[in-house]
Amino acid sequence: MSHKTNSVNWFEIPVNDLQRAKKFYEHVLQVELHEENMGPMHMAWFPHEQNATGAGGTLVKGPGFVPSHQGTLVYFTVPSIEDAVTRLSAKGGRLLMPKMSIGQWGFIANFEDCEGNRVALHEMK
Repeated sequence: MSHKTNSVNWFEIPVNDLQRAKKFYEHVLQVELHEENMGPMHMAWFPHEQNATGAGGTLVKGPGFVPSHQGTLVYFTVPSIEDAVTRLSAKGGRLLMPKMSIGQWGFIANFEDCEGNRVALHEMK
């Protein structure tokens, strides 16, 4: 792997109700998700650009995808954790770990989405 490449380039967040989860993330992150079907997988893709900073990803409903608090933790970049927390609470999300400083790297917070996944927010100073 090149030293100029980040290790992660894609993520998938399991959901039980794709439409509910799509509306939740669109509201919280203020983005539009694009739906795709790939065989038995029903997906809603987050906006992403090839060769841009950060990883692309999707919500996915399908065999073997079960929402949980265990496992990998995905961090979404937001301009304001406080604003995102207000929006997620309005759509059935729940704050798990309040905004916390991580020094020169900004701030983080953890929440539970409307599907029961533990997910995180990252805000630069």
